[in-house]
Amino acid sequence: MEQNYMEILLEEMRGKFNLVLEGHAALNARIDGLDRKLDEKHDLTTLQIQALKDRIDNVEQTLATRIDSTEQTLTERIDAVESRLTTRIDSFEQNLTAHIDAVATDLAAHRADTEAHSRYLARE
Repeated sequence: MEQNYMEILLEEMRGKFNLVLEGHAALNARIDGLDRKLDEKHDLTTLQIQALKDRIDNVEQTLATRIDSTEQTLTERIDAVESRLTTRIDSFEQNLTAHIDAVATDLAAHRADTEAHSRYLARE
């Protein structure tokens, strides 16, 4: 009787042990499935990040090209304006110098004339 009881007890323990093993196998299968899904999502996320990086690099290159082009255009325009203003200032300076010289000549002539009249009046 004791041996029958032990066999029944061992059989029951074996059944419970098999249930634990089946539970572990089921959990292992679920973990493997989740691991595959996680790997797929990771691969997809990596691909999306790379695509965004490529887009950002493209935008950066486009903006750098536009900035360089705009800088070149503005530099050329500034140089042209500077050249025109320099020419106008030089022309204005020459005209002003000519006018000042003419006024100086007129003043010298007027002074000489005034001094000549003073001597004439002093003799009388």
